[in-house]
Amino acid sequence: MLEGMTDSAIVSCSDLTRVYGEGEAAVHALRGVTLDFPAGQFTAIMGPSGSGKSTLMHLLAGLDTPTSGSVTVDGREIGGLNDKALTNLRRDRLGFVFQSFNLVPVLTAEENIRLPLTLAGRKTDDGWFDTLIESVGLGDRLTHHPAELSGGQQQRVAVARALVHRPAVVFADEPTGNLDTNSSDEVLGLLRSAVDDLGQTVVMVTHDAQAAAVAGRIVVLRDGQVVYDGAGETTEGVLDLMKEVA
Repeated sequence: MLEGMTDSAIVSCSDLTRVYGEGEAAVHALRGVTLDFPAGQFTAIMGPSGSGKSTLMHLLAGLDTPTSGSVTVDGREIGGLNDKALTNLRRDRLGFVFQSFNLVPVLTAEENIRLPLTLAGRKTDDGWFDTLIESVGLGDRLTHHPAELSGGQQQRVAVARALVHRPAVVFADEPTGNLDTNSSDEVLGLLRSAVDDLGQTVVMVTHDAQAAAVAGRIVVLRDGQVVYDGAGETTEGVLDLMKEVA
């Protein structure tokens, strides 16, 4: 068992396949992937372009439907959920951080952060909110709109939004793709702290070796299959690993 792993899998998939198209034009994006993502773990999913890493995240998060196989999130097999139940699961139990921030322009930073709770009709735990704002360093930016924030600040708002409702798991899709080095380091530090200090579970898709080095576990896909699943590495170790499995 890897360091930081527990017996409790927050997200898991079994024999997961995804095929787009039919016949000779069919694209096999995933080919029988089976993985567990335990609570309190930071996992980086890597692989070359077209390896299936984004497809895997979309299936794990219920944003796409597998051709075959199953996905279980927070104890629920999501294949049997109707659209409303799936929407509620994503809203209440999942957090998302995207490369493009996806903030609502007309809302302030604070309103963007509170949005998952607002949509769910839930009250904010003020103590938790204050802790979260302190951890992301946005106390003096809460009344600002996204256009008034730097890229790094916008992504910190997005991280806080992903954490505010205490989700079972946070999915981060290339969260540093639009950031400079300093902002990237800040956001990765926040995600790492969310795991270490808040007990959060994070699954991150990235092509960046420096980003992957922050994770405690690395899963590498190639041609829709898992070709490596092991403990975290240094940046140099990640680069070496990617050369080995290329």
